[in-house]
Amino acid sequence: MFFFSKNKPVLKDLIPEGHIDIHSHLLPGIDDGAQTFEDTLRLTKALQGFGVTEFITTPHIIQHVWENTHEGILSKKTATVLELEQSNIKVPFKAAAEYLMDDQFLRLFQSHDLLTLKDNYVLVEMSYINAPIQLYSILFDLQVAGYIPVLAHPERYLFYHNNFNEYAKLKRAGCLFQLNLLSVVGYYGPQITTIAEQLLSKGMYTYVGSDVHHDRHIAAFDQEVKLKDVATLKEAIGNNQFFKTEVKE
Repeated sequence: MFFFSKNKPVLKDLIPEGHIDIHSHLLPGIDDGAQTFEDTLRLTKALQGFGVTEFITTPHIIQHVWENTHEGILSKKTATVLELEQSNIKVPFKAAAEYLMDDQFLRLFQSHDLLTLKDNYVLVEMSYINAPIQLYSILFDLQVAGYIPVLAHPERYLFYHNNFNEYAKLKRAGCLFQLNLLSVVGYYGPQITTIAEQLLSKGMYTYVGSDVHHDRHIAAFDQEVKLKDVATLKEAIGNNQFFKTEVKE
């Protein structure tokens, strides 16, 4: 007797029309994402083709690597929006930031307003090598300052893979989790896909993001999702509607 497995969905087909992408690197020449406006235009059009109708792009702020500032990011966003409009792309295109949690970040949010995804929701990340020693102190102080941390791609922090309880500890510490969509097609490797599936099965993700930097990321949206069940993935994708631009009457 032969058994035929049901075809798995292609990732781009799970993105609903009207999706809000909350994590990308589309501003040109500001980090390791788009390098020119032509890159920005091509990547934006590709994401629109998947169903994305609103963008919150999130350039890195990393001490000694990407020394972006609040003012510099907003200035680049304003210029980019004008160029997009000249190319007949008129969609909500906002800018926040993806903040590396380190000692500089601590000083930053204690003395300046952060660029948030919406209201007080701020996108944060860790080094891929290790968590900061003062991680839970930073998270506590960040929330005392009035912010809600949204942790980018927790599945990609290899140092947590053998200690799954750390993920629960992060959730208890007030972190919301944002899944990188390409994690579910194996783009970052099978181990990361496995962790993403485990976190999804436990309902630990709140939001998703494309984290698009370049054309290779776009191409990966044509790959099949490697999960056994996509129900919780669809739920997390749907949660991004929280960031929809409110139309004022």
